[in-house]
Amino acid sequence: MLLVVEPDGSVPIYQQIRDRIVEAIAAGEQPAGSPLPATRQLGVDLGINFHTVNKAYDMLRREGLVRLNRKSGAVIARDASGAPASAEFAVEWGARLHTLLAEAAAQGMSADRIVDATRAIIGTFPLARREEGT
Repeated sequence: MLLVVEPDGSVPIYQQIRDRIVEAIAAGEQPAGSPLPATRQLGVDLGINFHTVNKAYDMLRREGLVRLNRKSGAVIARDASGAPASAEFAVEWGARLHTLLAEAAAQGMSADRIVDATRAIIGTFPLARREEGT
């Protein structure tokens, strides 16, 4: 798995790692059961402290996307083809989505542009493309 982070970016590195892994899961590049690099190795590969990688992996574990095990390491626990999201997740996600959309509106983006951008991004996910074909 190739991860690219911006060490000098405004988003913390652990959040960038978490976000890239979530994007890889959504894109079908990291299906359920696939392993992630060891924290120390990914830290070396990215030139960062392995504790930063630990923080990202722990976030993913709390979100139910990754299983952590001393023996098998970090493994993708679920992907988009699995069971539907829990009601609790949907509520929390809805609150984050509300804020994200509010940011776009506050920056002057029109509703049409926001919807078009959202459709374009969703269209990149394999599951969304399959649903369109049905």
